[in-house]
Amino acid sequence: MIARAFLAAGICTAPLLSGCAPVILGGGAAVGLAAAQERTIGAAIDDTVLQARVKDAMLQKSNVFLRVGTEVLEGRVLLTGSVQNPEDRVEAVRLTWSVPGVREVLNEIQVAERGGIAANFADARITSTLRVQLMGDRNVRDINYSIDTVNGVVYLMGIAQDQAEMDRVVGYARNISGVKQVVNHAVLRDDPRRR
Repeated sequence: MIARAFLAAGICTAPLLSGCAPVILGGGAAVGLAAAQERTIGAAIDDTVLQARVKDAMLQKSNVFLRVGTEVLEGRVLLTGSVQNPEDRVEAVRLTWSVPGVREVLNEIQVAERGGIAANFADARITSTLRVQLMGDRNVRDINYSIDTVNGVVYLMGIAQDQAEMDRVVGYARNISGVKQVVNHAVLRDDPRRR
């Protein structure tokens, strides 16, 4: 019932938003996920809208940013992926900061050619393996974590219940074959940077 109300509100306000379709669909998914996550339903919806606006700002500027991934958690924006030159990396950050509501930008965009099909498959395998490991561990609230792998580098973002949980997640990531590095942007549940 609550999910329907939020979805209806999203549909009614859709004309006011840029990137309407992703926001509506993402907003509905955000409502469903937020019930199980550390963040509130309102924060999950805000993050979904902010993510759509950041991506829209980049894509209106250039198709160069198609390979830039975005994750948003409580106004903190993680940029991943790859671009071919340093200027594009700087421009992605500038565009992200131009979006109202962005509280922090974590720039992990690589200046490199993203690998071909084999490299993309390897990255997807790493991400899937880690996701399955987290789902299978009853001491980890896996729904609180976002995972992205680019050229063998695993980027984590989320909210850990405590340091022990965060250490478990990072440990799983480090022990997967093919992982070159783990970059952890997860925060603890009681971190003062959270709203």
